Amino acid sequence: VQLQAYGGGLVQAGDSLRLSCTASGSTSVAYHMVWFRQAPGKEREFVAAFRLTIRSTYYADSVKGRFTISRDNAKNTVYLQMNSLKPEDTAVYYCAARMHWSVNYYSREHYPYWGQGTQVTVSS
Repeated sequence: VQLQAYGGGLVQAGDSLRLSCTASGSTSVAYHMVWFRQAPGKEREFVAAFRLTIRSTYYADSVKGRFTISRDNAKNTVYLQMNSLKPEDTAVYYCAARMHWSVNYYSREHYPYWGQGTQVTVSS
C-alpha cells in the first residue's frame, strides 16, 4: 500500500490546519492508519491513531483536546484536524499504516507502511 500525506503549511499560533493521508494500492484490505510527527533534532513521536474495526481514536497527551483524527473509508483517507496550533507542534507529519491493530499502536516500529511526510510550521 502507498500512502500520500498532504495539507501541511505555515500557520500562526492558534490557527487550524487539516492534514490528509490517502491510501492506494492494496486497498482491498483495510488498514489501521495513524499519524506521527518528527520535529528537528527529535525522534518521531506518536500523534493520533484511528482503529478501523471499532472506530476508536487514540491521542498523544500533547495533542488531546486539540487534534481530531477521522477517516473516510470510501476515499481510503484519514484526516488530522489540528486546532489551536502551538509553535511546539512544528514538525514533519507522517501517516503510517498496518493491517492488524497492535496494542503498541504508539510505537513507530510497528508500522510497515509510511507516507512521505508533510511539513507543518507554526509561528509564534
